[in-house]
Amino acid sequence: MADEYEIYVIRHGLAEERGDAWPDDSKRPLSEDGMQRMRKASKAVARLGVAIDVVLSSPLVRTRQTADIFAAAFSPHPAVVNVEALAPGGGPAGVIAELEKQAKKKRIALVGHEPGLGELASRLIGMRHPMEFKKGAICRIDFDALPPKGVGMLRWFLTPKILKSLKK
Repeated sequence: MADEYEIYVIRHGLAEERGDAWPDDSKRPLSEDGMQRMRKASKAVARLGVAIDVVLSSPLVRTRQTADIFAAAFSPHPAVVNVEALAPGGGPAGVIAELEKQAKKKRIALVGHEPGLGELASRLIGMRHPMEFKKGAICRIDFDALPPKGVGMLRWFLTPKILKSLKK
C-alpha cells in the first residue's frame, strides 16, 4: 500500500454525566478529567511523529472540544471543521463524502461518537462487525485514494489505556 492518505478516527473524550445539568445532550462538554486525558493522549500521538492536515469533527460540544484539544497538540495546528455526518445518527456514506471533499489533504482526523465511529472504522477496513471505541481511543487507517476505493489498512489502534502508558 502506498500509504498516501492517513485517516485518524478518534472518539471524543470523557464527558460530563448525562442528566439534569445537561438537558440538551448536544451541549454536554468534556469533563475536566476528560480534557486532561485528551491533552495527554494528543501530545503522546504527536510525539509518535504523527502530523495532521485537518480535523473533521461532529459539531456537538464534547467532540468539538476533543477536536480542538487534539489539533492544539500539533505544529502547525490543523484547522478544525464541523461535519454534520460525524454527529450521532450520521452514517458512513456521509463521512466518506466529507473525506472526498478533503482529498487534497493527506492526513485527516475524524472526531465523533459511538456507535457511528465503530461502524465507520469497520467499514473502512472491511470488517463485518463494528469496532469498539472507548472514549478517547484513536486508530489510524491508511488508503491509496480518497474517496476510499476498497478497504484501507488498519495501521494501529490505541485504546485510552495504551495512550495513558505513552506519556513522558
